[in-house]
Amino acid sequence: MAILKIARMGHPVLRQVAAQVENPADPEILRLIRDMKETMRDAGGVGLAAPQVFASLAVMMFYVPPSRSTDDPDDGEIPLTVLINPEVIPLGDEMVGGWEGCLSIPGLQGHVPRWQKVQYRGLDEKGDVVERVASGFHARVVQHEYDHLIGVMYPQRMEDMSLLGFAEELRRDPPEITLSGAESGEEQ
Repeated sequence: MAILKIARMGHPVLRQVAAQVENPADPEILRLIRDMKETMRDAGGVGLAAPQVFASLAVMMFYVPPSRSTDDPDDGEIPLTVLINPEVIPLGDEMVGGWEGCLSIPGLQGHVPRWQKVQYRGLDEKGDVVERVASGFHARVVQHEYDHLIGVMYPQRMEDMSLLGFAEELRRDPPEITLSGAESGEEQ
């Protein structure tokens, strides 16, 4: 296994739509997944997508630690999950804002609107189908990693760029946030 270099915002690999994986059992794909797991652990992330390690392939992984889970049955602790060729479908119209960081944008965080509830489906590294409904942080991390597979980074989803800043500064002096209609569940 190897710790891979992480692409930073601005690199072209992060702006491309990732190619579908033709053979999830390919030894090179399995090696990539092992290396991504080690890289994510080393970097202290909760998610990682293949484009972030310079591989433009539809592979992503994430987990939901106990500290980020809630009483919502669709937002509990989730073990490390690998998704190959995933699909993400919003459920309902409710959007919620939340703070996000990214291993490809080190040190920064932004307030990003995301679908409150999604359904996702993909293959794990054994080729088995993984299908779940997710809400809260679980839904947020899935959407964040999926965005990497379609060439989108979280600042592109932000509605208010004044809510982008260095994590250290935001912790010290958090900004007031006024919810938009989409984030509060109201129709626009």
